[in-house]
Amino acid sequence: MESVADFLSVFNVEVSGFSVTLSLLLIFLGLLYWYSVYPYSVLSRYGIKHPKPSPFFGNLFMFREGFFKPLNNIINEHGRVCGYYLGRRPIVVIADPDMLKQVMVKDFNNFPNRMAFRFASKPMSDSLLMIRNEQWKRVRSILTPTFSAAKMKEMVPLINTAIDALMNNLNVHAESGEAFDIHKCFGCFTMDVIASVAFGTQVDSQNDPDDPFVRHAKMFFAATFFRPLLMFFIVFPFLATFLVGILPNKRQKVMSHFFNSTIKDIIKKREEQPSEQRRRDFLQLMLNARTSKECVSLEQFDTANHDDEADHKTQPTQPSTSDQDDSHPRTQEPSARGSQKKMITEDEIVGQAFVFLVAGYETSSNTLGFACYLLALHPECQRKVQEEVDDFFTKYDTPNYSNVQELKYLDMVISEALRLYPPGFRFAREVYHDCEVNGLFLPKGMTVEIPASFLHYDPEYWSEPEKFIPERFTPEAKAARHPYVYLPFGAGPRNCVGMRLAQLEMRMALVHLFHRFNVVACSETKVPIELNSTSTLGPKNGIFVKLTKRDV
Repeated sequence: MESVADFLSVFNVEVSGFSVTLSLLLIFLGLLYWYSVYPYSVLSRYGIKHPKPSPFFGNLFMFREGFFKPLNNIINEHGRVCGYYLGRRPIVVIADPDMLKQVMVKDFNNFPNRMAFRFASKPMSDSLLMIRNEQWKRVRSILTPTFSAAKMKEMVPLINTAIDALMNNLNVHAESGEAFDIHKCFGCFTMDVIASVAFGTQVDSQNDPDDPFVRHAKMFFAATFFRPLLMFFIVFPFLATFLVGILPNKRQKVMSHFFNSTIKDIIKKREEQPSEQRRRDFLQLMLNARTSKECVSLEQFDTANHDDEADHKTQPTQPSTSDQDDSHPRTQEPSARGSQKKMITEDEIVGQAFVFLVAGYETSSNTLGFACYLLALHPECQRKVQEEVDDFFTKYDTPNYSNVQELKYLDMVISEALRLYPPGFRFAREVYHDCEVNGLFLPKGMTVEIPASFLHYDPEYWSEPEKFIPERFTPEAKAARHPYVYLPFGAGPRNCVGMRLAQLEMRMALVHLFHRFNVVACSETKVPIELNSTSTLGPKNGIFVKLTKRDV
């Protein structure tokens, strides 16, 4: 009997232990289920329609092939104000131009920051794309004068050097008579421009792909959005801050060390040089701006931001030819605070040099590639560009910042290419305070997404939106159209600070190209072209065309 009693007592203990284990397991599973679904009531709570989310991932897998078409499909199905879940993060999509005017300009103080990205490390974390609030305002106030028309004129010789290399490379392809990827050539060109104007170094990425700058830059762009570690952080974001610091990421460390050390070495050498020997590039302009009277005071920056609407109505692709700085935001003479205080750190200078690479490499090369693609498919438009360019060279020996402003039809072509294929086809703002936009309540911390690609194809504002029609951008057509349905460079105080540089390098490159060559569609030219839209909007498999030399 004792043995039976002992057995039962042991059995009871085991049953009791199993019950505890089972209870803990059920509690864990219940918490896991709650964690997997509880964020997905937020959008419905505020009356925002959205596609049905999946546990843990939300609507993330809708975007495995990119954001361009799926985002437009969501808006078409759920309305101009809708949403989706990027993992656990609720995203409110606003495709109403009047509401966007309020978000980007009128109520900018409620939307001063881009979407927070907790995985960024130096030098990216110190860049204008990532910094927030007063730090962003301070750094932007310093960068704004470095993009004035007068400063752009100083960049022309540096851009011309990169254009010479581009024309030599294109000439080789023209002589071969074979199809080639012109987008790849433009990528090398924009890489050369960035290396020169932002990093103070001369490279020829077309002929020297093993140059350390080129290799490390390509290392950055080789990252993919759907890699497993990033997916894990999207599902469990509370672990990101902890794990990012301890998990090994050799590629990230190598890349960050290279750019940090390279720029800091250049800064050290510049400081040891006499001022008259220092290279005139953006890195030097930022170094000068550390204590320069050109710095815009923060008080004036605040005032200028509220005056943005009038600037935007002129359309961002038509900058003034004036020598004065009329970029966003407008500036006046600095106050004592702006002229006396050292306003930018060395780490921030490195961060801004790096943002040139991030924001200027793919965006400009994509636009140049798409412009040539469209003109190859529309030879009648290409002839108009060439007639304008040929007339231009009867008056000028070479293009510069001022005279390329006269190429009105070329500018219309670039504008239409940016409408059809906007590199920054979606961008976001974070809600800083609880607020309302046209009756829509937006709580603090919510992310608002601006779908430029949808607006650019909206048939309510663009007749036959799928067609390439440069004449959409005549002065009369622009004046008759809502200014917030065309956003290739964003709008408001947080628009693209490098817009002026991007326009300059694209115009100068295309002037030389169409003066010397015809761009011809061929059997290798894909129609329609396949697009990659995981980050910027670009061609998925290159842009293949042929070149023939012109008899001019």
